[in-house]
Amino acid sequence: MGLGQSTPTGRPQQTIIALFRIAIGLLFSFHGAASLFGAFGGAFGSGRAVEFATWPGWWAAAIQFTGGILVLLGLGTRSAAIICSGSMAYAYFVVHQPEALLPLNNGGEPAALFCWSFLAIAAIGPGAWSIDALRARRTPEAL
Repeated sequence: MGLGQSTPTGRPQQTIIALFRIAIGLLFSFHGAASLFGAFGGAFGSGRAVEFATWPGWWAAAIQFTGGILVLLGLGTRSAAIICSGSMAYAYFVVHQPEALLPLNNGGEPAALFCWSFLAIAAIGPGAWSIDALRARRTPEAL
C-alpha cells in the first residue's frame, strides 16, 4: 500500500498507534512551549523564551508547539508529522551533526528520535482517537 493509504490493522494496533501519536505529540509540544513561553524551565533550562521570530530557534519552537498539538489531537496528522519530521532532520544535520558524527556524542538523540517517530506517524496515520478518524467516519448524510 502507498503512503496515502491506511494500513489494515485491528483495533489493538490502532489503539497503540494512537497512544504513540498522542505521546509523541505531547512531548514535542512541551519542547515548543518551553522555548516559546519559557514554560517547564524554558529554552534549554534558562527559564526564558526565545526571542520572537529569530531564526531558527523561534521558528523551530513554533513548529514544535503547533505541530505537536496537531499530532496530539490527530488533526491534519500526516501533514503535521511530515513538517515536524523535516524540522527535526534539519535540527539534527545543521545543529547537532557538525558537533560530532554520532548522536551519542553530539546531543542529537532527541532530534533523531523525533524525526523518525514523526516519519512513522506520517506513514502509518493517526490511528484511533483522532480528529482525522472522526472526520473520515462522517458520512454525507450526517452533514
